[in-house]
Amino acid sequence: MKKLPRLTIVELLVIVVFLAAATAVLLYQRGNIVASQQDEDRKTAINAMYYNLEEVFYKQNGHYPSMIDEMNLTAMDAELFIDPEGMKIGETGADYRYDAIDCRDDVCQAYKLTGRLEKEADYTKTNRN
Repeated sequence: MKKLPRLTIVELLVIVVFLAAATAVLLYQRGNIVASQQDEDRKTAINAMYYNLEEVFYKQNGHYPSMIDEMNLTAMDAELFIDPEGMKIGETGADYRYDAIDCRDDVCQAYKLTGRLEKEADYTKTNRN
C-alpha cells in the first residue's frame, strides 16, 4: 500500500486560498452572465412593446395610448409587461417605463419607451410616426 503524501499547513493554506479565489471569480462571472441575460430579456420586452405600438395599435387607431398594458397591446405576451424583478410597467421602481407625449385625453401623438438595464445604458425606443 502506498502512503499518501503529507501536506504542510502552508501548502494546505495555499490550496484553500486558491479555491476561495476561484470560487469568488466564478460567482462574479455568474452574476455578470445573469445580469447580461436579464438585459437581453428587457430589450426583448421593450422591442415587443414598441412593435405592437407601431404595427398594431397605431395602425388601427392613428394615435398612441396614454398608457400601455395587456388590455391595449393585445398582440403580445402579457408576461412581457413584467420586468425580471417582477414589477409591471407603470409601477414605481419598475425597469420598464412608458411616457406618453402630447396627449389629449387618451389620444397621444408620441411616446418614449425605456428599459433600465444593468450592464448598459438605458434602452430607449420612441415613436416613429
